[in-house]
Amino acid sequence: MNAEELRSVQSPLKKDYQDHPGKAYITLKAQGKIGEGISCKVETGKAFIEAGLHKATGGNGLMACSGDMLLEALVACAGVTLNAVATAIGVQIDEGILRAEGDLDFRGTLGVSKEVPVGFQHIRLFFDLKSNATDEQLSTLIRLTERYCVIYQTLTHSPNINIVQTITKV
Repeated sequence: MNAEELRSVQSPLKKDYQDHPGKAYITLKAQGKIGEGISCKVETGKAFIEAGLHKATGGNGLMACSGDMLLEALVACAGVTLNAVATAIGVQIDEGILRAEGDLDFRGTLGVSKEVPVGFQHIRLFFDLKSNATDEQLSTLIRLTERYCVIYQTLTHSPNINIVQTITKV
């Protein structure tokens, strides 16, 4: 897809969202089903992924780890956003590798220490790009990717999260 094709697809959407802001507010959904052992089968829209405990918490390493999946979602979103921004501003990327790393202290997750927070303490997102773009163009590319990447922005500006429970007693 080139910049003109991207604009032709996005322009009507932008106009519609500008004229009718409510149409831009969409609820994305994810669903999983508790699986055998300690697992959860998550529907991805393309396949089911079975998530389980990380090896550092007693898992066998054969199932996906939700922490890895979070980092994978960040890489996927940043990669798609980078590609769209590069297309829109006319920056040619000859090759691009994105990586995410996150640091966890599993003492928090396992309840070994109440002083250790549960979750990632640090996340790093790496962009290894091959391009003949200028330093200014690459700086703009990364800045706009950061600005428009949904997962990056969600992680840096935490949304309100509510737990809604429905319990059926058997």
